[in-house]
Amino acid sequence: MTPEAKESSSKPHSQVQWSKPHDIGQIPDRTPDDIDTLDVTTTVPPALFSNASKFVVHNLHVDASQQYHRNEFPSTSKGPGASKAGWKLLLDAAAPNALYNSADRFDPPKCDEGTRIEVVQEVMDWMHDRQSPQRLLCMTGAAGSGKSALQQTISERCSEEGILGSTFFLSSTDPTRNTASALIATMAYQLGSDTVELRREMGTVVARDPLIFSKSLKTQMEKLIVAPFEYLRRNSEESELSSLPYAMLIDGLDECTDEERQAEVLSTINECLLKNKNMPFRIFIASRPEWAIRSALEEDGYLHQVAYHIPLSDKYDAFSDIERVFWRRLREIGRKSSDPRARSPSWPSKQDVAVLCRAASGQFIYAATVIKFVSDKRSSPVDKLQMVLNWTPNTNQRTKPFASLDRLYTNILLRAKEEYEASNTDGHDFLLLIRVYHLMYRGDWNWPFGVKALAWLLKLEENAHEKLLWDLRSLITTTPGTWVFSSIPDRYLRFYHKSFSDFLDDESRSKDLFVSEKRGEVHVAQLCLRHINEDTGDSRISDGDLSTSDSDSRMSETITMGWHHWIDWRQWIDG
Repeated sequence: MTPEAKESSSKPHSQVQWSKPHDIGQIPDRTPDDIDTLDVTTTVPPALFSNASKFVVHNLHVDASQQYHRNEFPSTSKGPGASKAGWKLLLDAAAPNALYNSADRFDPPKCDEGTRIEVVQEVMDWMHDRQSPQRLLCMTGAAGSGKSALQQTISERCSEEGILGSTFFLSSTDPTRNTASALIATMAYQLGSDTVELRREMGTVVARDPLIFSKSLKTQMEKLIVAPFEYLRRNSEESELSSLPYAMLIDGLDECTDEERQAEVLSTINECLLKNKNMPFRIFIASRPEWAIRSALEEDGYLHQVAYHIPLSDKYDAFSDIERVFWRRLREIGRKSSDPRARSPSWPSKQDVAVLCRAASGQFIYAATVIKFVSDKRSSPVDKLQMVLNWTPNTNQRTKPFASLDRLYTNILLRAKEEYEASNTDGHDFLLLIRVYHLMYRGDWNWPFGVKALAWLLKLEENAHEKLLWDLRSLITTTPGTWVFSSIPDRYLRFYHKSFSDFLDDESRSKDLFVSEKRGEVHVAQLCLRHINEDTGDSRISDGDLSTSDSDSRMSETITMGWHHWIDWRQWIDG
C-alpha cells in the first residue's frame, strides 16, 4: 500500500453516495457503470488521494440513503423527478382529439345494433388469436363504407374486454390529428397510462432527449415503445406481460395529409413492431385504398404476406345492414315527431326504404346523411324524407357509387343557398362563403382561429356562421374551442365526413356549385388587404409595398393577424 493509502486507512471511512433516479433494487440490469443511471462521488477532500496510484481500499462504506448533489450532469435527465418531467413533455406532444373516447369526437359514428355483425366478429376473432403470425390487419374501403364506425365499435369492444392498448383516429380537418406527428406520443401515452414501469421508462427517454418528438417516426417508436416494452419483458414474469393491453387501432390513415407520412407510418409499424417478435401488439388499421397502403398490400408489396387484409367494400355487402339502419332510425324519428303522419305505422313505406337503399349503393355515409337531414326538428320528417326521395334517381347506380351521394349533397346545398339568399339581403355570395369556410378548416390553409374570428376577417356579423350553416346541419357542424394563441372562446367548423369535402373540391362532382380554390384565395387576400389599409391608412399597402411600413407596431392583435394572413395569401396568388 502506498503511503497515501496507509494514511487514509487511519482516517474515518470515506462515504460514497449513489444517486437513485429509479429504485435500484427494481432495475437489476442497470449498474453503477451506467452514467445515466448512477453517479458516484466522494465527500472527502479531493486532495486526499492526489498523486496516489495502484492502491486498494478495504472496508469501504457506501451510504445510498443520502441524496447526491449533481454538479457534472443536469438533474433534468435523471431521477424520478426527471421521469415525471419527461412524461409531462410526452403528454404535451400527444393528440387527445385522436382518442376513441375523445370529447372532440363526442357521439362518433359506430355500428348500429344488429348491423355489421359478420365483419365485427371477423375482426374480433383475429384480435383474440394471438398465435396468428399475421399481427397487422388492414381494412380498406371506399369513402362512406363504414370504416370509422367499425373502428369505433372495435375500440369499444376491446376497451370492455380490457385489451385496448391505443387508438388514433386521424381527421383531415383537425390540425392536431391530420398528420402523423403526434401518433407515437399518443400511442405511448395510452400504453403507459396504466403501467407504472412503462410510464417511468417512457418519461426517462423523453427527459434524456426532449427533442425526441422531432425525430423520425421509427426513432420515436424504437425509443418510446419498443425499448420500454423490451425492458419490461426482461424484468417481468411472462404472465404479467400476457395480461397487458395489446390492441392498437389506427383509423383513417388516408386522412394523414402527406402521402409520404402515410407510407412512413406503415413502414415504421412493419420495421419496429411486426419484425420484432417480442412485441405483443395486434394492430388494426383502416383506410381508403390510397397509394401508401394499396401499394404495400399488393402482391409485390412488403405487407402482402404479413398483413391480414379485409377489402370491406368488396367482401361484405352492406345492403341489408343499411336497410336495418333506415328502418330503425326513421321509425325512431317518427315516434318522437309531432307530425301524426310520421307516427303512423305505415311510415316510412317499404318502397321508400327500398329506394333509399338502392341510392345508398353500399355507402353508410349516404344513410347517415339522410338520417341527419330528416331528423331536423324544424320540419316534419315526412316532408324532409319526401324531399330526399324526390332527389333520388329511380334506378340503381352501382356503377357510379358517388352519383346518388353527390345528388344528395347538391340538393342540400342548393336548398341551403336558396334559404340563405331569401332571408339575407346583404348581397353575400353563399357558395363563395361556404367554400372559404371549407378551405379555412380543410387543413391546407391551417386557419388557427374560430368562426367568430373568421367572420371578422370576412367582414360578416359575428354569428354569421349560424345563418350560413342553418340548412347544412346534416353535413357540417361546429364544436366549441379556444383560439390557438389565447383563451378566447369560439367555435370551430367540422365536416361530418370527408366525402362532402371531396365533393366541394371536385368540379366534376359539384358542377355548377363549384368554387375554385383560387377564387377563395383572392377573396380572402382582398379582405385582408382592406383590413390593413383601413386600419393603417397607409396607401403603400394597397400597392403591395410593405417593405417600409411600420404599421405592425400600431396594429391591434386582430389586425396583425390579418396582416400576416394577407402576406400568406399574396404569396400563394403570386406563386
